[in-house]
Amino acid sequence: MTDRIEKSDAEWRAQLSPEQYRISRQRGTEPAFSGAYWDNHEDGVYRCVGCGTPLFDASTKYDSGSGWPSFWAPVEPAVVEETEDRSHGMRRVEIHCARCGGHLGHVFPDGPRPTGLRYCINSASLDLGPRHT
Repeated sequence: MTDRIEKSDAEWRAQLSPEQYRISRQRGTEPAFSGAYWDNHEDGVYRCVGCGTPLFDASTKYDSGSGWPSFWAPVEPAVVEETEDRSHGMRRVEIHCARCGGHLGHVFPDGPRPTGLRYCINSASLDLGPRHT
């Protein structure tokens, strides 16, 4: 993993749209079935909106029925970090970009094979672009 990115709150606010800031820097959540990528079927790589780190390949995306983009694995385990989230009266595993700390969403143990995981991600935390070789 590359060097960690640290920015001030003012720098994040200047870089991100208000919705991207609310979700990625303040641990927000977009409403189900509202994000740009929940029903997107384009090929490519989903990158962190904060730092551009490749997070999820479109080949691992699937329709979970949840209303958020869902993936069965990140491009590599080191690109995401997990923390316990006990907000909203639930016990979940929150995931963040390992490089800039941006909130991405949550991971659940109810996904498809081969991992059995469902990485449920906010569209506002992602940018979809072509694969770079």
